[in-house]
Amino acid sequence: MTGQFAVDVLICGAGAAGLTLAIDLARRGVSFRLIEKVDEPFHGSRGKGIQPRTLEIFEDLGVLDRIAAAGGPYPRQRHYHDDGSHSDSEIMEFQVSTPAEPYRIPLMLPQFLTEGILRDRLAELGHRPEFGSELVGLDQDEAGVSLRIIGPAGEENIRVRWLVGADGGRSFVRQALDLSFPGKTLGVRAIVADVSLTGLNRDVWHRFGDKDMQRQISLCPLAGTDLFQIQGPVPLEGDVDLSVDGLNAMVAQRTGRSDIQVASVSWASAFGMNARLADQYRVGRVFLVGDAAHTHPPTGGQGLNTSVQDAYNLGWKLAAVLAGARDQLLDTYEEERRPVAASMLGLSTKLLDDLKRGEIRRGRETQQLDLSYCGSSLAIERPARHAGPHAGDRAPDAPVRGAAGLSLRLFDLFKGPHWTLLAYEANRAALAPRRGLHIHGVGERCDIVDHAGHFRDIYALMPGDWVLVRPDGYVGAILASSETALLERYLEEMGLGQPEPTQP
Repeated sequence: MTGQFAVDVLICGAGAAGLTLAIDLARRGVSFRLIEKVDEPFHGSRGKGIQPRTLEIFEDLGVLDRIAAAGGPYPRQRHYHDDGSHSDSEIMEFQVSTPAEPYRIPLMLPQFLTEGILRDRLAELGHRPEFGSELVGLDQDEAGVSLRIIGPAGEENIRVRWLVGADGGRSFVRQALDLSFPGKTLGVRAIVADVSLTGLNRDVWHRFGDKDMQRQISLCPLAGTDLFQIQGPVPLEGDVDLSVDGLNAMVAQRTGRSDIQVASVSWASAFGMNARLADQYRVGRVFLVGDAAHTHPPTGGQGLNTSVQDAYNLGWKLAAVLAGARDQLLDTYEEERRPVAASMLGLSTKLLDDLKRGEIRRGRETQQLDLSYCGSSLAIERPARHAGPHAGDRAPDAPVRGAAGLSLRLFDLFKGPHWTLLAYEANRAALAPRRGLHIHGVGERCDIVDHAGHFRDIYALMPGDWVLVRPDGYVGAILASSETALLERYLEEMGLGQPEPTQP
């Protein structure tokens, strides 16, 4: 970094997306600042569902066990009927873990707890968000971005290489870029409130009025807390009373019960639902991630997860360009992530329509394990494959053993900020070692032993094939042993060219 830049990256917004990006940059040694205009951390439950693909990301970032310990599984739903009866059902399709997919069931954790764990992880890496610091001006040129920030110590003007807007649906960064945010207002307004209450057990998610949109209300015990989350539609216009008395009146009117009593409100909000997608994710040296780039209705638990994965896609690319990769690599952030968000907007809107009819159940389509970048310019396979994962797909896990006999998983090999090259019964010496690339041979007399055949069955490779796994856990390339020159070119474009020979 030259003296003209205060840091390489300024991240505006310290929610889940901004924190994920900060953690990823910190572990890569990229200099950054993370600012947030509000004075203290968000303390609402809002995005409480963590999908299986996000659990895999959190494993890589070193927070999965803390997330799992703090949260819990989704409870069964209890549907209360007008005749006084009730019936129970599962909200999630139960799916058993497999060698390829170790996490198949979403986890519930209120957003404020998730973000608290991410802040703790960031602190372990030597960084903290700067609360009470607001970005109020930006101007970019070909070399960098000039920024004006107002914080607790007053106004400062700094210059950075890149700016990332992770500042939510009303993003200052997006508006400063004059980017349009097309989409639609969905004609639904709702409340969400985190409350202490009596009169309901915490074993189930209580739902009333499923068949009548005007009477719907749900009361969900929030894992990791003693709170319930109240959700329900409200009129599109007018004030909504989110006080204890107001919520008690709503609960009594919609449930027909007087024994359910809200005692206190820790956080509450009324919001209109929108489905919107920014025209661009990158303008020069400025990027949008998370809700700054896309807004979803909350149905299906996609918003926070999509935001985390935006950041996870962008972080390694910023670091790679700093390490020597071509700037065009950063264009693939929009190329890969914007279509995913467009798909998620469609899914969330469909699930909202289902909810209006009282249909709540969620399936594999919400778990984000099948999201793929197969059409990406970064996905290369020679020859074309007819079985197993393709270039651009999520790299599956598999149980294996090290040559010394200890049990491992492929995810253990992938974990960290590096690329991973798997040489299946191939000559790993055909490719020179280099910084940022971990090379493993898989097979007999190799450092990784496929003792149960899971790697063979899951990846469906031919002897001599190479599998290159990106730092974000997606397959970059699958190449036959005859394509070593193509593999070398690919690595060089990613900033992983052969090291210069040491001078004698």
